[in-house]
Amino acid sequence: MMLKIFSTGFVLAGVVCTPAPISHVQTTRTAPPDSRDDPRLSALRQFFAKAGCPALYYSSVFLEAADIYKLDWRLLPSISYVESTGGKFARNNNFFGWDSGRAQFSSPGAGIHEVGYYLANSSLYRDKDLDDLLSTYNPDAEYGRKVKSVMLQIAPIQ
Repeated sequence: MMLKIFSTGFVLAGVVCTPAPISHVQTTRTAPPDSRDDPRLSALRQFFAKAGCPALYYSSVFLEAADIYKLDWRLLPSISYVESTGGKFARNNNFFGWDSGRAQFSSPGAGIHEVGYYLANSSLYRDKDLDDLLSTYNPDAEYGRKVKSVMLQIAPIQ
């Protein structure tokens, strides 16, 4: 079947579809690491399960993003917990309150990767220590303390 792409979209089986914006996030990935025996996965699943968080179902995605973007594996899950109670109060697949809650993601996994990408690569966050990164993310004086407290609940400092 041949598809013809137009500037406004493409036609597929009689349905006009507009192209989705192409994300700058890494779109070609190698297969994710086998995390079945990863103790981080168990810790993350236990944490989210105890609180009844939808983020439980994305535990391996959090780890994948942390590994790809070289972030502390507890950071993204902790921000999601502080911002939306691990997805319980998320809108538009935005577990992170990203862009003051206005950001919309095609899926929670896409949001995890998008936010991870920015924390690792944006000049606003790149090369900052944890305290500076968190104060840039949310300048509220208590925000960093809250996120770091959740990080310790997930797993002690390693």
